[in-house]
Amino acid sequence: MAAFLLRHRLPSAALPLLRLLVARRGHHSAPALFSAALQAVTPAPLQSSLVGALAVEYARVGHVSDAIQCLRLSHRHALPLPLDSCSRLLDHLLKSNSPAAAWAFYSEILAAGFPPRVATFNMLMHSFCKEGMIKQAKSIFNEITQHGSCPTVVSFNTLINGYCKVGNLEAGFELKGRMLDVGLVPDVFTYSVLIRGLCKAGRLDDANELFDEMCSKGLVPNAVTFTTLIDGHCKEGKSEDAMEIYKEMLKRSVRPDLITLNATVNVLCKSGDLGEANRVVEEMRQSGLLPDKVTYTTLIDGCCKEGDLKMAIEIKKRMAAEGIELDEVTYTAVIAGLSREGWVADANTTLHEMVRAGLLPDMATYTMVIDAFCRKGDVKMGFKLLKEMQSKGHKPGVVTYNVIMNGLCKLGQMKNAKMLLNAMINVGVAPDDITYNILLDGHCKHGNIENHEELKVTTKYKN
Repeated sequence: MAAFLLRHRLPSAALPLLRLLVARRGHHSAPALFSAALQAVTPAPLQSSLVGALAVEYARVGHVSDAIQCLRLSHRHALPLPLDSCSRLLDHLLKSNSPAAAWAFYSEILAAGFPPRVATFNMLMHSFCKEGMIKQAKSIFNEITQHGSCPTVVSFNTLINGYCKVGNLEAGFELKGRMLDVGLVPDVFTYSVLIRGLCKAGRLDDANELFDEMCSKGLVPNAVTFTTLIDGHCKEGKSEDAMEIYKEMLKRSVRPDLITLNATVNVLCKSGDLGEANRVVEEMRQSGLLPDKVTYTTLIDGCCKEGDLKMAIEIKKRMAAEGIELDEVTYTAVIAGLSREGWVADANTTLHEMVRAGLLPDMATYTMVIDAFCRKGDVKMGFKLLKEMQSKGHKPGVVTYNVIMNGLCKLGQMKNAKMLLNAMINVGVAPDDITYNILLDGHCKHGNIENHEELKVTTKYKN
């Protein structure tokens, strides 16, 4: 019946029947259904459209091996290759992040007469490059010419991008040279990818030189190119150079995007120029580019590191007002700043606000707040947070115990410090040099001489 409907160009009516057949027979049923279709149409030849429709239906329900088997059986019985079904199945394999399976299938249908397309080769290369499988991508690149086609600029760019991502800049530049040899002209993408690779490798002088070469060829750098250079200079600590690149970008009337904005704000915050960072954000806001979570988190972190906690809290409130959810990074930045500056009540409030938001502070975040309380002399609160973090599933390490130990010793509570030492050993946390030095200093200032001498010997032995 399905064959009849397809023969009379009624695919929409045939489809429900094919779906029913595939659903009933299930996985590994392709040979049986193909054989049944052959018998049903005998002595007339089996239509390739029926095989193709069956293959597409198998792929739709996830039975890819059955879909491929249908097409293999079609080729084995000398039926015309259903090109549309082959294309759809290949597209399905590419989208399923199975580059090896997609390439194996493409190779098979090429051998069966499927017309080669450079765009398909490019997509396969991209899939392999995305998985870091550059050797396979290069093999496919070579296959383009072997099938009578010529690599395009996109072909070269795809492979150059792959090489740069794995740090093989030499191969990337070699391909750029080959582009010129075959009469192709590197474009903005080619240069931008190579510039990113150079920046990632810390070769900023080479990146700047390549940027100049790009401009000398009449190519107009885009926001991606400028952002790459800004970010690269920022990561190498060259904030002034990064800002010069940002100014050059504006001078060339290249409109910054959100990624550029965040990279620029990061540069300014790292250099301590919070006023300029806020000015850039407001300027971009007026041009219609709204800051996101990354922008605000960067500003908050910068404010906290500069000790401007009021501004950090104000930005945090602004995020909430604009409906931007705070994540672990944002909360941790705020808590770190508040703890560092001794704003213990605010640090504790923010910590529990984070918990109420459904986020679990890590051990380092808890330790920062515990340290802040202990430095203020509130060791009791430190112990309370220690128990809380344990109840959340964290196993405190030596750093957390040292923080509380230091608080006890500063208060002269040497007996409690010794009890804490025994407790941490009992739970399998080994004291380190810092632990013993904290106790040594505490006994020197508050303890008796015997304990002092005993710890000196222990510390000397441990060292």
